[in-house]
Amino acid sequence: MPKLWNDTIEAHREAVRDATLDATAELVAEHGLTGVKMSQIAAKTGIGRATLYKYFPDVEAILSAWHERHIRAHLARLTEIRDQDGTARERLEKVLNAYAVIQCERGRQHHGTELAALLHRGEHVAQAQHHLHALFRDLLAEAAKSGDIRNDVAADELATYCLHALTAAGTLPSRAAAHRLATVTSAGLRRPG
Repeated sequence: MPKLWNDTIEAHREAVRDATLDATAELVAEHGLTGVKMSQIAAKTGIGRATLYKYFPDVEAILSAWHERHIRAHLARLTEIRDQDGTARERLEKVLNAYAVIQCERGRQHHGTELAALLHRGEHVAQAQHHLHALFRDLLAEAAKSGDIRNDVAADELATYCLHALTAAGTLPSRAAAHRLATVTSAGLRRPG
């Protein structure tokens, strides 16, 4: 097949996949996890059920793919912020704030415990956590090396501290509260003395 034809088919597949992920997330928000059937997803997406089954075996697989896409977008955003111009300390402050806001918004989406349990058990979550930890660790090491933050604690440990502290933003009511938590977390990174 010509390359243009392959590109067109792949773009179509990606569009169907994205539409399916979005439609499923909307239906789960409206009806709950157990209230969504493949036939509803097919109807909302505008494709036949047989076509839907070519892409995904069940609702759980669709939600897992939706969650994976969501996580990838967050990681891409944090990586983009980390790679901006500025000192390591400035970029670290921006990453801390962005991650706190992500956690706050995730918490305000009120995923039910059943849905949260489903979404957070995939291999993609473990990979994302590893990637996120490495992103923080490397930025913290850079900031410590330049003298912007404390260097008496290993960057790996400081990354764990930051990630755990900022996870608490998931229980906060607003972005402003998330920013305050990021400021407090950042204060723990100051050089002693």
